[in-house]
Amino acid sequence: MRRALALAARGLGQTAPNPMVGAVVVRGGRIVGEGFHARFGSAHAEIGALEDSGAKAHGATVYVTLEPCAHWGKTPPCVDALIAAGVRRVVCATRDPGKRSGGGARKLRRAGIEVEFGLEEAAARELNAPFFHAQSGADRPWVTLKMALSADGAVAVTRGRRTAITGVRADREVHRLRAQSDAIAVGIGTARADDPELTVRLGRPPRVPPVRVVFDRDARLPLRSRLAQSSPLIPTVVLAARKVPKRELALFRKGVDVMYARTLARALQLLARHDVRSLLVEGGPTLAAAFLAARLVDRIVIFRSPRRLGAGAIAAFDDASFLDRFRVVARRRLGTDVMTIYDPRARMP
Repeated sequence: MRRALALAARGLGQTAPNPMVGAVVVRGGRIVGEGFHARFGSAHAEIGALEDSGAKAHGATVYVTLEPCAHWGKTPPCVDALIAAGVRRVVCATRDPGKRSGGGARKLRRAGIEVEFGLEEAAARELNAPFFHAQSGADRPWVTLKMALSADGAVAVTRGRRTAITGVRADREVHRLRAQSDAIAVGIGTARADDPELTVRLGRPPRVPPVRVVFDRDARLPLRSRLAQSSPLIPTVVLAARKVPKRELALFRKGVDVMYARTLARALQLLARHDVRSLLVEGGPTLAAAFLAARLVDRIVIFRSPRRLGAGAIAAFDDASFLDRFRVVARRRLGTDVMTIYDPRARMP
């Protein structure tokens, strides 16, 4: 199943709104076929694994990271292919929560195929957390807050000045996070200070470029900013708290959509209605604090550098020790930097 999960991750940025899925066919204690969902609309993982294994699939066990689908969509039902191949057993990491796509296990069992659930379920659900979040009926996107901190907990040497903190490997991981998100957000302070592009420039580009979002109470995004200038090519949204007709018109002429929401919760609801199921919030400190205070964060990703910025630097949080109260989902070393993923909804005992 761990091999199937590794295969599933190869579809990063390519399968949305569908989940990433991997499958492995095992017979006689040996892997005889592998597959993964490579791109939205293409063959599902089970089909690729069955094609890879050929006749060896007969009597085999199939390990798949998500319950095989039982409906016709862009491709035929995977359960029909598994039944036709004569597999003996299907082990699923987790159930498919979809009303149309779910229920494959029931059909497999009726055909005499053994079905089991729960192997590496936590890892499978973490891999596709935005998918499961959306399927649960949530009215907002899955929110990941990302911040890069120095060893002394700062994000910049001085306010309004961009400071490079992390190394190349950490930067590549940030772009992986962007590639698997439907939208990337910053506050107006970061937009004005850094003039970011908020695009995926390292690694494989996603099938659909993430929407760029600026939380900008008074619609002050500079018309000469890279976000505004490139908005005809990549969708860009300003979320303002009040009507500013002249600014709205000027941004509209650049190709920027302006939406209005008085609260973060309402802003997220608007984004969800525009098919944003996963949102990567890249700060800075003011926006991060607002999201945390409103309890609208599902994962916190901290990139910690060994570099110190010294006295007078801009701190990310008043006291970063609050992170120690949250469950650590994963921790990885990236060169000299360390990436830690926290679940702020699960507190340590």
